[in-house]
Amino acid sequence: MSTSPNQKLGLAALTALVVGSMIGGGIFSLPQGVAQSASPGAVLIGWAISGVGMLMLAFVFQSLSQRKPELDAGVYAYAKAGFGDYIGFNSAWGYWISSMLGNVSYFVLIFSALGYFFPVFGEGNTLIAFACSSLLLWSLHFLILRGIKQAAFINQVTTVAKVVPIVLFILIGLVAFDMDLFTADFWGHGHVDFDSVMSQVRNMMLITVWVFIGIEGANLYSGHAKKRSDVGTATVIGFVSVMALLVLVNVLSMGMMNQAQLAGLPNPSMAYVLEHVVGHWGAVLIIAGMIVSLFGALLAWILLSAEIMFAAAQDHTMPKFLARESEEDVPVNALWLSNATVQVFLIVTLFAASTYHSLVYLAASMALLPYLFSAGYAVLLSLRGEGYEGLLRARRKDLVIGAIALVYSLWLVYAGGMDHLLLSALLYTPGVVLFIMAKRERGERVFSKAEWLILAVLLAATLAASYGLYSGQLSL
Repeated sequence: MSTSPNQKLGLAALTALVVGSMIGGGIFSLPQGVAQSASPGAVLIGWAISGVGMLMLAFVFQSLSQRKPELDAGVYAYAKAGFGDYIGFNSAWGYWISSMLGNVSYFVLIFSALGYFFPVFGEGNTLIAFACSSLLLWSLHFLILRGIKQAAFINQVTTVAKVVPIVLFILIGLVAFDMDLFTADFWGHGHVDFDSVMSQVRNMMLITVWVFIGIEGANLYSGHAKKRSDVGTATVIGFVSVMALLVLVNVLSMGMMNQAQLAGLPNPSMAYVLEHVVGHWGAVLIIAGMIVSLFGALLAWILLSAEIMFAAAQDHTMPKFLARESEEDVPVNALWLSNATVQVFLIVTLFAASTYHSLVYLAASMALLPYLFSAGYAVLLSLRGEGYEGLLRARRKDLVIGAIALVYSLWLVYAGGMDHLLLSALLYTPGVVLFIMAKRERGERVFSKAEWLILAVLLAATLAASYGLYSGQLSL
């Protein structure tokens, strides 16, 4: 992508993209989401696993940005370089679909929050909420068409604005925290049961994945960076900052209300926790901050989703019509396709009455394989020694980091469960149409023998998911 000098992004803008992408609606619904799955002891173990695993993934993205600076499309480019065209395509498609579902969940959460003041919005999936979501979607669409630099600047402003109520929640939480309440049923069921604790840890994994999605945002925008070294720095700074906020919000809330109370809260649950401690004004503050947060997150994720489709089209993995740019350097056709897809998902949400958490679980599941392929590629580079000429110590270090990230990514696929894996397959399959279009445009053979096998497995999983939806064993 050709980017003019005045469109280049510095360290602050790249870090804001990472933080803005990661801090969306997830942190504001974290107290209730995690409490439904885990007790305080399991929560601490879960965050320890997620913290180490995601830190390793952050280091993976930092390392890959240094070893393969020519790969400017992040998760998509790494998967293709390491595992071939169809795997690379599915990484791009899965990441893109994940961002679409994430955007839909943000719209649902915005109007669910406004339901605190205006009951007509319900849980964010009523007809009036759908109409307002559609209006907001296309308003953001035309804002982004004005140019990436303008949208990135707004994202920086909203990133600063959203952190203020979160920090205030943490400060009040530190004062109100009750250690006796936090430890009253520390492991759940009144005693330590290893199988139960690990089951709780596994059940909270998709929530922790969701709140970390966006960690790769700076890599995706590496083509817009003023300095290549800023990409890895922004990734690590963004991760450490967001990790601290997430853990503090989750742990402190469990010292302000017990697990059963938290699990039964509406969303955004952080607002109701603060209301429990300080009264009505606390809920108003958090809801206002969350709406600002979601506005910035939507802006960042609409940019990210269009960018990854654009990058894949430039690399001839997606059809060439998605590579068209406007005069403002905006991937215009990719943007139109992305937001049209969000509109379709909003319609599905209206009729399926999908909740925030059902959308989040599915979005997180769609992001698992792109992370897995990126970690796998980092391991391959270390084993082959590509980009490590004369750097044996760095090569060994990155091999260990990549291996831990790979194991963590496999654990996430297992923790996500078979239901979400099948539903993910259902969403991966339609993308094959665009893959075939791109291959035929170049006059290339569509599938290799190995890729035919991958497609067959995907189709079998899709049939199983379709039957599951028909029989009621699966639900969206």
